[in-house]
Amino acid sequence: MSILRTGDAARGEDLDALLLSTKLNVPMPRAGLVSRRELIERVRTARVRAVAVSAPAGYGKSSLLAEWAAIEKRPVAWVSLDRYDDDPGTLLALIISAFVGSVGGDPRLIADVQGRGTAALGRSAPLVGAVLRNSDRPFVLMIDDLHELASPDCHDVLSVIISNMPEGSLFVSASRHEQPHVAWLRADDDVVEVGMESLALDASGATQVFAASRVELSPHESREVVLRTEGWPVGMQLAAIVSRDGGNVAAITGDDLTIADYLYRTTLASLSEPIQQFLRRTAVLARMSASLCDYVLNESSSQAKLLELEASGLFLIRLDRRRQWFRYHALFQEFLLSELDRLEPGQAAHLHARAADWHENHGSPARAVEHLLEAEEVARAVQVTAQLMLPTYESGQVATVQRWLSVLGDDAIAEYPPMAVIAGWIMALTGQAREAERWAALVEHATFEGTPADGTASFDSGRAMLRSYLCVDGPEQSRRDADFALAQEPSWSPWRDLALAVAGEARLALGDVGAAKAHFAEASEVARTGGNREIGAICDAELGLIAMTAGEWDAAEAAVNRARTTVAEHHLEDYAAAAMVFPVAARFALHQGRTKDAQRELASAMRVRTICTHVLPTLGVRLRLHTAYMYVSLGDVSTARHLVREIDDIIAQRPKLGVLIDEVARFKRRLDAHSSDGLNGPPLTPAELRLLPYLQTHLTYPEIGARLFVSRNTVSTEVSAIYRKLGVSSRMDAVNRAIEVGLLGA
Repeated sequence: MSILRTGDAARGEDLDALLLSTKLNVPMPRAGLVSRRELIERVRTARVRAVAVSAPAGYGKSSLLAEWAAIEKRPVAWVSLDRYDDDPGTLLALIISAFVGSVGGDPRLIADVQGRGTAALGRSAPLVGAVLRNSDRPFVLMIDDLHELASPDCHDVLSVIISNMPEGSLFVSASRHEQPHVAWLRADDDVVEVGMESLALDASGATQVFAASRVELSPHESREVVLRTEGWPVGMQLAAIVSRDGGNVAAITGDDLTIADYLYRTTLASLSEPIQQFLRRTAVLARMSASLCDYVLNESSSQAKLLELEASGLFLIRLDRRRQWFRYHALFQEFLLSELDRLEPGQAAHLHARAADWHENHGSPARAVEHLLEAEEVARAVQVTAQLMLPTYESGQVATVQRWLSVLGDDAIAEYPPMAVIAGWIMALTGQAREAERWAALVEHATFEGTPADGTASFDSGRAMLRSYLCVDGPEQSRRDADFALAQEPSWSPWRDLALAVAGEARLALGDVGAAKAHFAEASEVARTGGNREIGAICDAELGLIAMTAGEWDAAEAAVNRARTTVAEHHLEDYAAAAMVFPVAARFALHQGRTKDAQRELASAMRVRTICTHVLPTLGVRLRLHTAYMYVSLGDVSTARHLVREIDDIIAQRPKLGVLIDEVARFKRRLDAHSSDGLNGPPLTPAELRLLPYLQTHLTYPEIGARLFVSRNTVSTEVSAIYRKLGVSSRMDAVNRAIEVGLLGA
């Protein structure tokens, strides 16, 4: 679990795994659709890196990809996206899962990517890119519904994936909108674009569409259908349904996409009211099964209706071979939702609430949150989200956490103070200092009498732990806050290990090493028993450091090995809670004469320091201080001095840090004894490290600046500094050098 504990969040593994499989299954081409074989053969053999299929809804993009996948001789890794996948960590996990399942590879690669969402662009994207680049056989990676990705972060990691497609392989994507990566691929003449003009059907296609609905067209009628629908495939399909049910093709009116309104209404008019109602009400579901539909609609006939609708060709798409999971064609779903709002205003919220109940009962609370947000059941959404925030953060879906916070809004979070505490933790642990301080200030004056949904004994206990770790009022107040939480959280509390850990940190700042060691030892044991990986890692690192300082190297080895194994197995390299593991592991490696291992550990410490800001002052100072110790031992005094300047910046904002202030002063005197910086130059600053991953992308300097909220000139200055410090002269050389020294990639 996370440094911040919640209740059992793993009950939904079976359902979530099933829903995941529906995203990775290559759909079967639908019977009766016009074949695009000629178009497919033309584009699949093009000597380019990517094929981009872009057209409005209803032009057969998904059908084109499905037909292509069915005839493709190379392995096809397929990913269907929905709006819940708009998270770079989730996207990369889907891509590597599809690749391993179709092309092959070690299944452990999937676990390697999951949990790294805190550094998706800097760590996971290069890892996935390397796996694709080194594939021993060509493949096709197909991404359907790319328009579901609104986050720039997702498109940034996707550009890394595309850049690493090996020769002979293809990246194929379908979207309703212009695809962001097409511009730079077009400039390199490395993409084939398929637009609506290529997907529009002619008279021959119209004849085939109508024939599939058992309606014969004369040549004149075929031309008329093309004229009235402008070759729009879904428009033709709807027109065929109208004609099959007795309508007059010549009566179809409309010379643009507004034809959908007439055609859909005519289509629904031929169906019974119970079926119409079923269609409208189940449209709130992104993916549906008979069990889910039965629960949402409070009936028991959904399986028969789903199979009937699938057989009728009414835009219901089967997602698995067992005919258990379905979804509507996106355009049809949009129409049904508008019909629901028109005919049954207010019903959508009730249906979303029922869907939330079903997902929560079936162990998929994250899906329940999404439906609760749609239902605008804010109070309940806050309760469920409070339980999920930290496991979701730990799993690497940081963008999802941030989206939940944004959708809930400050007012709703402030009305549930335990949630504000969690928001404070999330912001502090992801390096968003200003936001962390804002939430900390809010909870400082809040009151809450109920039992928090996050599992803490009380709101006061949760607030005390956050306040202790932020150490705004000095270590003595931190100790009092930690002791208060320890008294509140019983031995069986899922937050007991965190209370012990923050108590240990407070004791260290007060110079009480013996008490700190006892707290860390107990916290480590409790964390291992409860599965709280981050707490286990940080406490074992502290125990290792205490043992090494006392010359107890056997005990240090055991503690350091536990900490480093936890970080490696659970991919905690970019989590603030695991930061101290790296300088401690470096010290032990150097003790054993493993200089290269020590240097790699220090590179990890330098990477993670970017999120260890003044808002976590004792962690931020101690990480930099012990990393600086190691650089001095390796003869790199310049880097050590740079880290001391960063320590001074933290102390300027958090001057009450107890014995840490004295430790820093002693280290400065040690540095003053060195008259030369030696041969090493300064390290990359936190700002430069934040920018570094974007050099993998094809973003321009102004675009990078927009991502980082800095000016184009600032980007230019920082890129020049990166080149100088890494000894390179181009973006690609900088990326390769950064991977080589451990500043990018796994």
